[in-house]
Amino acid sequence: MKTYLFLALFGVCLVEGKVFFQETFSDDGWTSRWVQSEHKGKEFGKFKLTPGKFYGDSEKDKGIQTSQDARFYGLSAKFDPFSNKGKPLVVQFTVKHEQNIDCGGGYLKVFDCSLDQKDMHGDSPYLLMFGPDICGPGTKKVHVIFNYKGQNHLIKKEIRCKDDVFSHLYTLIINPDNTYEVLIDNEKAQSGELEEDWDMLPPKKIKDPDASKPDDWDDRSTIPDPDDTKPEDWDQPEHIPDPDATKPEDWDDEMDGEWEPPMIDNPDYKGEWKPKQIDNPDYKGPWNHPEIDNPEYTPDTEIYKYDEICAVGLDLWQVKSGTIFDNFLIADDIEEAKQIGEETWGATKEEAKKMKDAQDEEERKKAEEEAKAAEESKEDEEEEDEDIDDDEDDDDLDNELGHDEL
Repeated sequence: MKTYLFLALFGVCLVEGKVFFQETFSDDGWTSRWVQSEHKGKEFGKFKLTPGKFYGDSEKDKGIQTSQDARFYGLSAKFDPFSNKGKPLVVQFTVKHEQNIDCGGGYLKVFDCSLDQKDMHGDSPYLLMFGPDICGPGTKKVHVIFNYKGQNHLIKKEIRCKDDVFSHLYTLIINPDNTYEVLIDNEKAQSGELEEDWDMLPPKKIKDPDASKPDDWDDRSTIPDPDDTKPEDWDQPEHIPDPDATKPEDWDDEMDGEWEPPMIDNPDYKGEWKPKQIDNPDYKGPWNHPEIDNPEYTPDTEIYKYDEICAVGLDLWQVKSGTIFDNFLIADDIEEAKQIGEETWGATKEEAKKMKDAQDEEERKKAEEEAKAAEESKEDEEEEDEDIDDDEDDDDLDNELGHDEL
């Protein structure tokens, strides 16, 4: 029994997860850990440390917030390089669009050690890009983009992001069996296989280039009835002269030309005649192009793998600033990442919502009071106008009486 316990404990130690990078912005020293890009040709916006307008805990909820409208943002942090070979890769962070963003990115990028932090920009090569992107009512999605052999590949599935003003936890899990999972607020939003949901590898099967549909293959399920004939009275003009129209009395043929009645829709018009459809006796069904193995396809059991993971960055454009980024985590233990998410984002989310609800209620009451005051002011002005009108009427009456006495 003791031997079993020892082995069990030893096994736990062997599979113990590791956190490669974690940033909660708990102190002002974050500016020394993150590097601002100075790429030429771009006017970068500034990040500021704040919990925002509403929060659950003023210290725990501090994050870096975009603070200038219509700006690019470029900020990155490096850490000790590692490879995710043979183990899960978990990328996690929180995004809070408290400005009710109309158009702008809320995603991060993961890089290898070749990243020039001072020159990071939109064309800097990255390993993966992950997170929400919102622009108008049509774009509200979670990006998951992988770089494979020098090319970026977008996910083929649609993952809708959160579009409210609260903080949300975004988690990307890449497994060594070439599967993935996207979590939002620690709940599954999408999952699948890397090979199926990205076009990183050529397709396993392709259409046989030597095969073609036989000339005698009939894939029409119905055909026109050869015995159907068009009725003799079918052809009628679409428009006819109005039989109820009469020539105006003031119509002058010499001046106005020959009078013609206006045209109206013909009630007897039946449109273009087509014979009725019947089942095709020669129908063979749809022809399916036969497929063959793709000679360009080579399986890759390590699509998931990155040899060197070294940096994380925010490379964004925002029209309306105010997004807060927090609780960055890069690790290899899925359950530990979920637990950290609950201990950070999860620990304050309810209190943050209560604070926002209280603010909304206070604003609602204030708006009601202002509307009521405006209505009362309007009524007072109307009463004053009525008093002035009454006084003027009394003066007019006194003047009339005075004139009568004369």
